[in-house]
Amino acid sequence: MLNLVLVEPEIHMNTGNIARTCAATRSRLHLIKPLGFDISDKAVKRAGLDYWHMVDLHVYENLDDFFQRTGAQDIWLATAKASRPYTEVRFQPDCYLLFGKESTGLPQALREQYAQRCIRIPIREGARCLNLSNSAAILAFEALRQWGFPGLETAGEMASE
Repeated sequence: MLNLVLVEPEIHMNTGNIARTCAATRSRLHLIKPLGFDISDKAVKRAGLDYWHMVDLHVYENLDDFFQRTGAQDIWLATAKASRPYTEVRFQPDCYLLFGKESTGLPQALREQYAQRCIRIPIREGARCLNLSNSAAILAFEALRQWGFPGLETAGEMASE
Protein backbone atom coordinates (compact mmCIF):
# COMPACT_ATOMS: atom_id res chain seq x y z
CA MET A 1 0.00 0.00 0.00
CA LEU A 2 1.11 3.52 -0.73
CA ASN A 3 1.29 6.14 2.02
CA LEU A 4 0.82 9.85 1.28
CA VAL A 5 1.95 12.11 4.09
CA LEU A 6 0.99 15.79 4.31
CA VAL A 7 3.13 17.74 6.75
CA GLU A 8 1.14 20.64 8.21
CA PRO A 9 -1.20 21.14 5.23
CA GLU A 10 -2.80 24.57 5.11
CA ILE A 11 -5.40 24.50 2.34
CA HIS A 12 -8.44 22.28 2.78
CA MET A 13 -9.12 22.01 -0.95
CA ASN A 14 -5.68 20.50 -1.60
CA THR A 15 -6.10 18.00 1.21
CA GLY A 16 -9.59 17.15 -0.06
CA ASN A 17 -8.22 16.46 -3.53
CA ILE A 18 -5.42 14.32 -2.11
CA ALA A 19 -7.92 12.46 0.08
CA ARG A 20 -9.94 11.69 -3.06
CA THR A 21 -6.78 10.38 -4.76
CA CYS A 22 -6.14 8.20 -1.71
CA ALA A 23 -9.72 6.89 -1.75
CA ALA A 24 -9.52 6.07 -5.47
CA THR A 25 -6.14 4.35 -5.20
CA ARG A 26 -6.52 2.58 -1.83
CA SER A 27 -3.63 4.63 -0.47
CA ARG A 28 -3.28 5.72 3.15
CA LEU A 29 -3.45 9.41 4.00
CA HIS A 30 -1.34 10.66 6.90
CA LEU A 31 -1.91 14.21 8.16
CA ILE A 32 0.62 15.83 10.47
CA LYS A 33 -0.64 18.69 12.62
CA PRO A 34 -1.10 21.55 12.82
CA LEU A 35 -3.73 21.53 10.10
CA GLY A 36 -4.97 24.74 8.54
CA PHE A 37 -8.58 23.49 8.54
CA ASP A 38 -11.11 21.37 10.41
CA ILE A 39 -11.53 17.66 9.62
CA SER A 40 -14.26 16.95 12.14
CA ASP A 41 -17.25 14.87 10.98
CA LYS A 42 -19.36 18.02 10.86
CA ALA A 43 -16.83 19.88 8.66
CA VAL A 44 -16.41 16.90 6.32
CA LYS A 45 -20.18 16.52 5.88
CA ARG A 46 -20.58 20.26 5.29
CA ALA A 47 -17.90 20.10 2.59
CA GLY A 48 -19.76 17.28 0.83
CA LEU A 49 -16.81 14.89 0.77
CA ASP A 50 -18.82 11.82 -0.18
CA TYR A 51 -15.67 9.69 -0.51
CA TRP A 52 -14.26 10.50 2.97
CA HIS A 53 -15.44 7.13 4.34
CA MET A 54 -13.14 5.43 1.80
CA VAL A 55 -10.04 7.26 3.07
CA ASP A 56 -7.68 5.33 5.35
CA LEU A 57 -6.85 8.40 7.45
CA HIS A 58 -4.22 8.74 10.17
CA VAL A 59 -3.55 11.99 12.06
CA TYR A 60 -0.44 12.83 14.10
CA GLU A 61 0.42 15.61 16.52
CA ASN A 62 3.79 16.35 14.86
CA LEU A 63 6.61 14.74 12.84
CA ASP A 64 8.06 13.00 15.90
CA ASP A 65 4.66 11.43 16.62
CA PHE A 66 4.41 10.30 12.98
CA PHE A 67 7.83 8.61 12.94
CA GLN A 68 7.29 7.07 16.38
CA ARG A 69 3.88 5.62 15.55
CA THR A 70 4.59 4.46 11.97
CA GLY A 71 8.23 3.45 12.15
CA ALA A 72 8.45 4.78 8.59
CA GLN A 73 11.86 4.21 7.06
CA ASP A 74 11.24 3.95 3.31
CA ILE A 75 10.37 7.61 2.85
CA TRP A 76 10.65 9.99 -0.09
CA LEU A 77 10.46 13.74 0.36
CA ALA A 78 8.83 15.68 -2.46
CA THR A 79 10.46 19.09 -2.72
CA ALA A 80 11.12 21.56 -5.51
CA LYS A 81 14.53 22.08 -3.86
CA ALA A 82 15.72 18.52 -4.65
CA SER A 83 18.32 17.81 -7.32
CA ARG A 84 16.98 14.35 -8.25
CA PRO A 85 13.87 13.82 -10.39
CA TYR A 86 11.26 11.34 -9.20
CA THR A 87 11.72 9.34 -12.41
CA GLU A 88 15.06 8.05 -11.12
CA VAL A 89 13.42 6.39 -8.13
CA ARG A 90 12.13 2.83 -7.82
CA PHE A 91 9.35 3.10 -5.24
CA GLN A 92 8.80 0.05 -3.03
CA PRO A 93 5.42 -1.10 -1.70
CA ASP A 94 4.49 0.50 1.62
CA CYS A 95 6.76 3.49 1.03
CA TYR A 96 5.86 6.93 2.35
CA LEU A 97 5.72 10.01 0.11
CA LEU A 98 6.04 13.20 2.18
CA PHE A 99 4.76 16.58 1.04
CA GLY A 100 5.20 19.89 2.84
CA LYS A 101 2.81 22.69 3.57
CA GLU A 102 1.79 24.91 0.70
CA SER A 103 3.51 28.08 1.91
CA THR A 104 6.98 26.79 2.82
CA GLY A 105 7.28 23.12 1.89
CA LEU A 106 8.98 20.54 4.07
CA PRO A 107 11.08 21.67 7.04
CA GLN A 108 14.73 22.29 6.16
CA ALA A 109 15.98 20.05 8.98
CA LEU A 110 13.94 17.14 7.58
CA ARG A 111 15.22 17.76 4.05
CA GLU A 112 18.80 17.85 5.34
CA GLN A 113 18.34 14.67 7.39
CA TYR A 114 16.96 12.80 4.35
CA ALA A 115 18.84 14.64 1.59
CA GLN A 116 19.39 11.42 -0.41
CA ARG A 117 15.64 10.75 -0.32
CA CYS A 118 14.56 14.14 -1.70
CA ILE A 119 12.94 14.08 -5.13
CA ARG A 120 11.38 16.66 -7.41
CA ILE A 121 8.98 16.91 -10.30
CA PRO A 122 10.80 18.63 -13.17
CA ILE A 123 9.35 22.05 -14.00
CA ARG A 124 10.53 25.05 -15.96
CA GLU A 125 13.12 27.41 -14.54
CA GLY A 126 11.58 30.29 -12.62
CA ALA A 127 8.39 28.42 -11.71
CA ARG A 128 8.09 28.03 -7.94
CA CYS A 129 6.41 24.61 -7.82
CA LEU A 130 3.27 22.70 -8.76
CA ASN A 131 0.08 22.68 -6.73
CA LEU A 132 0.29 20.28 -3.77
CA SER A 133 -2.58 18.06 -4.87
CA ASN A 134 -1.19 17.82 -8.42
CA SER A 135 2.25 16.88 -7.09
CA ALA A 136 0.78 14.22 -4.82
CA ALA A 137 -1.22 12.72 -7.68
CA ILE A 138 1.79 12.64 -10.02
CA LEU A 139 3.99 10.83 -7.51
CA ALA A 140 1.21 8.53 -6.30
CA PHE A 141 0.39 7.34 -9.80
CA GLU A 142 4.07 6.91 -10.66
CA ALA A 143 4.52 4.60 -7.67
CA LEU A 144 1.33 2.71 -8.50
CA ARG A 145 2.36 2.43 -12.17
CA GLN A 146 5.68 0.92 -11.12
CA TRP A 147 3.78 -1.67 -9.08
CA GLY A 148 1.31 -2.50 -11.87
CA PHE A 149 -1.63 -0.65 -10.27
CA PRO A 150 -2.36 -3.33 -7.62
CA GLY A 151 -6.03 -3.67 -6.70
CA LEU A 152 -7.09 -0.98 -9.19
CA GLU A 153 -9.21 -1.29 -12.32
CA THR A 154 -6.98 -0.69 -15.32
CA ALA A 155 -9.76 -0.89 -17.93
CA GLY A 156 -13.10 0.91 -18.02
CA GLU A 157 -16.40 0.04 -19.66
CA MET A 158 -15.00 0.72 -23.13
CA ALA A 159 -12.75 -2.36 -22.75
CA SER A 160 -15.65 -4.61 -23.81
CA GLU A 161 -16.35 -2.67 -27.02
